[in-house]
Amino acid sequence: MSLRVYNTLTRQKEAFVPRDPGRVGVYVCGVTPYAQSHVGHARPSVVWDAIRNYLEYSGYQVRLVQNFTDVDDKIIARSAEAGIPALELSARYAADYLQTMDNLGVRPADVYVKVSEHMEDIIRMIQGLVDGGLAYPLGGDVYYDVTKFADYGKLSGRSLEDLRAGARIEVDERKRNPGDFALWKAAKPGEPAWPSPWGPGRPGWHIECSAMSLRYLGNGFDFHGGGSDLIFPHHENEIAQSEGYTGQPPFVHYWLHNGLVNLSAEKMSKSLGNVVSIDSLLERFQPGVLHMFLLTTHYRGPLDFDEDAVKEAETGWERLANTRRNLLEALREDGQAPRSAASGWGRDGAVRSAALKRELDAMAAGPQTSDAAEREALEALLASRRRLEEAMDDDFNTALALGAFFDLSRALNTYRSQRRPESGTALLDLAYRWYALLGDMFGLFAGVKDEPQQGGMGEVAMQILLELRQEARQQKNWALADRIRDRLAEHGVVIEDTAAGPKWKLKS
Repeated sequence: MSLRVYNTLTRQKEAFVPRDPGRVGVYVCGVTPYAQSHVGHARPSVVWDAIRNYLEYSGYQVRLVQNFTDVDDKIIARSAEAGIPALELSARYAADYLQTMDNLGVRPADVYVKVSEHMEDIIRMIQGLVDGGLAYPLGGDVYYDVTKFADYGKLSGRSLEDLRAGARIEVDERKRNPGDFALWKAAKPGEPAWPSPWGPGRPGWHIECSAMSLRYLGNGFDFHGGGSDLIFPHHENEIAQSEGYTGQPPFVHYWLHNGLVNLSAEKMSKSLGNVVSIDSLLERFQPGVLHMFLLTTHYRGPLDFDEDAVKEAETGWERLANTRRNLLEALREDGQAPRSAASGWGRDGAVRSAALKRELDAMAAGPQTSDAAEREALEALLASRRRLEEAMDDDFNTALALGAFFDLSRALNTYRSQRRPESGTALLDLAYRWYALLGDMFGLFAGVKDEPQQGGMGEVAMQILLELRQEARQQKNWALADRIRDRLAEHGVVIEDTAAGPKWKLKS
């Protein structure tokens, strides 16, 4: 099955054909940095992180560009309240966003672009639209004339008759048409401004993404992402001004829009004040838990934030993380370290995945073992690959892909308990590295280390406690045995009673 994606422009799933064979260009609308980052910001970041990783797994070279709208009415208003220059305020919160994404385990974009650093590109594009008769100056402002673009409304399905002044469409009685939108805004006292052919001012909201995406990705790039709230007017206007400027549609081949994160049935938004910060959640949950929560719903659907749902995701995540640790422990018990430790997807994710797929193919094509546990484990690995690709090739269905990952987790736990030491570690090692790769693809193991969890006197002390508890159980002193177990649990230590004796681990 080849990759198919739901294109907002055509309202159907389409086969993905890259503009340049083997390469994919992606532009994702970023944040307006004037406050702390919240879960609504995390969703597109986590979704596109998983999509980019899968595209690399599939053999593509990906270039992902993301913007900061660091010149904006809301930033100006907040800077006036705080008594901080607008660009200083936006730079502070842009840096905060980048740090938060790093804490969350999201890979950085290949290029981050700021409006304030691309004024020449923006002014050049506006001038081109004016020269082409698609835009008109008006007292220091410049407006785009929507009636001059025949396909206006093709993304959102709106007609010119549907347009009304309001929302983020500027109310100005001087405009030729109510739906005409600002490309350039004349400077007001105290606002940041840049020189232009129409006088000092700053860009309108929409022109920035057109100018910057065209500069870094060129016309007709592959994917444009953003929240569903951006379809109109932002992305609609991007199409009008970009295709009007280049005269060579399409500006973008595939428009992908993620659903919004809601809190109490309302869109989570800084302007509404109903936000849950990412940093506050990371104080209580592992980064992988938030990836799990955000990816278990298909990216196009709305997502209701509820802390109980995050806790439920944590329970599932702990099962997956425990399987990873169990496989690693089994390797170490056999005196072998994995050939390549999991360390996040990173820049080597594509290389790791290509090598592992070759190993899987070679093992599947090799001689069949008579060991039933080995055969079933290999079949589970092959099935996980098939189901991963089927799910992600169907419009990046991360929910189905994670379902397959849980099935693989159960199968590998069974294999670990049934495998015979004399069977060797080749399959076990491959299983660990493949399992770690899949987890890294979805950001589930961000921050999870391969190193032993304790050492030195801590390891000795734990061994003594396990021996004391075991003696209490042998003497049928269940109260003492349970007390040791419960007290350790209070401090994040989980005791597992296995056929080989008690084992301990730190709670995820």
